[in-house]
Amino acid sequence: MQNKFTKLMLAGVFGTTLALPAFGDGHSYGPFPITLKGYSGDKTNSVSYSGQIARHVLHDSLKKLSGTKASTNIKQINLDGMMPYFKGSKEDLIILAPKSKGDFIIKQTTVNEISSGKNLSGKSYKGVINGWGGLTGVEVLEHMINKAAEHGSAFDPNTGYNYPQLISKFAMGAVFYNQAVDNYLDEKLGPDNKPNNKPYKDGAYYTGKEHSWDEAFGYWGAAAHSLNLTAEQNYNITKMKDMAAADHNGDGVVDLKTEFNFAHAYYAASYDKGGKTDYFKTVTQAFVDGRKIITSANGEALTPAQRSQLYVLRDIIGQNWEKVIAESVFKYAGSVYKDIDKLQTIMEANGDTTKAFATYGKHWGELKGFALALQCGKNNIGETAVKLNRMMGFGPVLLNSSQVTGVDSNGNFIKDESSGWDEYKLHMLKIQKLMVDVFAVKARANDQLANISDLSAKLGGSNSAEND
Repeated sequence: MQNKFTKLMLAGVFGTTLALPAFGDGHSYGPFPITLKGYSGDKTNSVSYSGQIARHVLHDSLKKLSGTKASTNIKQINLDGMMPYFKGSKEDLIILAPKSKGDFIIKQTTVNEISSGKNLSGKSYKGVINGWGGLTGVEVLEHMINKAAEHGSAFDPNTGYNYPQLISKFAMGAVFYNQAVDNYLDEKLGPDNKPNNKPYKDGAYYTGKEHSWDEAFGYWGAAAHSLNLTAEQNYNITKMKDMAAADHNGDGVVDLKTEFNFAHAYYAASYDKGGKTDYFKTVTQAFVDGRKIITSANGEALTPAQRSQLYVLRDIIGQNWEKVIAESVFKYAGSVYKDIDKLQTIMEANGDTTKAFATYGKHWGELKGFALALQCGKNNIGETAVKLNRMMGFGPVLLNSSQVTGVDSNGNFIKDESSGWDEYKLHMLKIQKLMVDVFAVKARANDQLANISDLSAKLGGSNSAEND
């Protein structure tokens, strides 16, 4: 069954709703038959995206490791632990996350059980990230990992940085989102790039277009059977709270290759369970429908009409994936606003700010990571990126009203005085308004926009955020 939005989009472009062939159970990602001409092996399912799942596991494990305080604060020991999960390793790395929890049993325990020879660094965004010192995407991640190793624990109160959140939320955009929308669903959909009437590479059992589409789906991170589940069930799979929903084949274990929800697919489900959005099913159904079109070509080169149909589905995927990230920026801008409110109350009472400050740093790390990720898509978001980077700044406002404002040529952070707590709170509200105005976000978790008029009036109706 096609998602209603998908049907309308296809009908609007082609004048009629696209009739798709039935494969598998109709709305799971596979199995899809072998269509490669001349293949004589024993494979029966042409779907393959285990390399992308391995990268999800590398990401989850890196996040876990970057928040674990080492037994010693020697930077090199911390780096030696983290870098293999970023740059890859000849050794078979232990999966640090996700790991079995109670009766939620994960099938794989090492990365090579999923796919060997994979890394995150080689697939990281190659463009410049203006919101983090003008470094490239891979340089930003290396810088964050180095700083996490140097500090030796999740939160650094001297900068306000929560490194697991910064690394994780940016990596999800710089690797998974960027690779999917700006590579596999872009250049590799061209007629002469990875054509459907040839193997993806020598010795492959899938065609060029089959595998390109599969790899993009792998980066989205949805379980193959996830369209059979509710948003709540998909959310609970990642939270490891619903073994019955995850274990689709009933073998008593969760196969990370096909039965788990990762990264942005998880965040989509988290918003959809509120009932205002349908991001997860819209994106996942578009992937399933696109794979059906490719499979129906039966190993022949795609026709212009088939490619046009894929372009429509590609745009549905990209637009909704972008919205999921924008929803996350909206959510955590609201969290930061509420955290500052709480900190101001505690400081006025001369109370202990330790816990509240760490929570604020965690939410700010999520906000900054998602905001940087939003800038790694296919389209240059231009002025929107400039406004985000300026209003958010290089670091959160600290307890002494200072703020990290940049990084020097040696990779050290530079600090200066901030514009103050109330103005920074107004910046958070303006970020929320920006996500509504530019991306039309609908879930709007942690919506604080009702406070924007009063806070603006308190500041005299004139502030730097107005001109950002």
